[in-house]
Amino acid sequence: MKIAIIGAGATGMAAAYDLTKNGHVPIIYEVSPFVGGHASTFTVGGAQLERGYHHWFTNDIDIINLVNEIGLGGQINWIESKVGTLVNGKIYPFGTPFDLLKFSAINLIDRLRLGLATLYIQKRKNFKDFENITASNWLRQYVGKNAYKVFWEPMLRGKFGEKFYDQISMTWIWGKIHTRLASRGSNFSPEKLGYPIGSFSEIFDTLSNEIYKGGGEINLSTSVNEIITENNKFVGIETSSKELKSNIEKFDACLVTTPSHVFEKLVTNGITEDYKKKISSIKYMSAVLIILILDKPLSDRYWLNIADRSIPFVAVIEHTNFIKSEHYSGKHIVYLSNYLDKENDMYSMSHEELLAHYMPHLVKINSNFHADWIETSYYHKIDYAQPIIGKNYSDIIPSHKTPVDGLYLANTSQVYPEDRGTNYSVKMGRKLANMIMEDF
Repeated sequence: MKIAIIGAGATGMAAAYDLTKNGHVPIIYEVSPFVGGHASTFTVGGAQLERGYHHWFTNDIDIINLVNEIGLGGQINWIESKVGTLVNGKIYPFGTPFDLLKFSAINLIDRLRLGLATLYIQKRKNFKDFENITASNWLRQYVGKNAYKVFWEPMLRGKFGEKFYDQISMTWIWGKIHTRLASRGSNFSPEKLGYPIGSFSEIFDTLSNEIYKGGGEINLSTSVNEIITENNKFVGIETSSKELKSNIEKFDACLVTTPSHVFEKLVTNGITEDYKKKISSIKYMSAVLIILILDKPLSDRYWLNIADRSIPFVAVIEHTNFIKSEHYSGKHIVYLSNYLDKENDMYSMSHEELLAHYMPHLVKINSNFHADWIETSYYHKIDYAQPIIGKNYSDIIPSHKTPVDGLYLANTSQVYPEDRGTNYSVKMGRKLANMIMEDF
């Protein structure tokens, strides 16, 4: 089979890899000049660094298995993470349950309720038990109003904004807790996270080579203008690039890994009203990142949750408190992470404006911080990064098989109840490759 794949992120690349291994010919089209999608990299201090921070949990078996298959398993380092939460100007460590007992930002009774609620969620194995209630309502009831206000509400507001934070299903919290706690050897063990030394770029470069070796193709800087259908059957695609002003090519099947809203614009015929309704009902937050290259460390934490909504970003991820700064010529790398809807003023700010907006708040993390610590900074915006997971979200997830025969959709809106990430993108890509082969 000759199969078009739109998008060279983890989903598209994993699908193409499996298809070539089974004797098929995947042709990938990617609008960007690089592969990797959300996990793509750029150069800092002579090494590759992800545009958006990435790590793996010990139970991220799908991407770990793939990395082992392509011969890079020895590159994975498992490192004890250093997690913290900033509340009222103080950083509290949050590596083990014992740290919760020391979380003096709330009283002892609230700490115990917070811990017991987490344990209760961990023991509940069916996410559907939480689908029909919002996180804000459930958490207020079970951890108490004060613990919710101090710990959970600022994180929900930071992740989903003022517009959506109180609409998020409790299933989303269930997924986060199950993923993180499963990454520990026991409830009392510190969390370990994985990272491929050499960065995600080595993984995508190796996958690219395997795809080419298997007879596939990867077309970068190439736009797909239209997905062509006839009588509810996929026929081919129209593309454009610098080399090819316009080109129509026929395929046996097509896998689309773009956000649903982009998919809807590409397909002009054959999509039913019910499928369109599901696609259009899914809303997203955009991920907006400022990456600071510092000559000094900002903190001693790898992951710092900001439970203070007077600070205009939601998390500080100090990559070089996870991977040693020597790997980046001694530079200290800090991601300032935010999730914004397009109505938020910060969404429209330029790199320089957003950095200036953030700067006064960095002293709340380190009182010694000074602007001259910053050697340079980078700005990345990823639209359609975080789907809004509302109540009964499973009812609106579009199926991978679209109403058009031979046309398939696989994107972050279909990762559920887990939160989106490279592991689940790989899992979905391999699942779709198998689905396409079975169908044909």
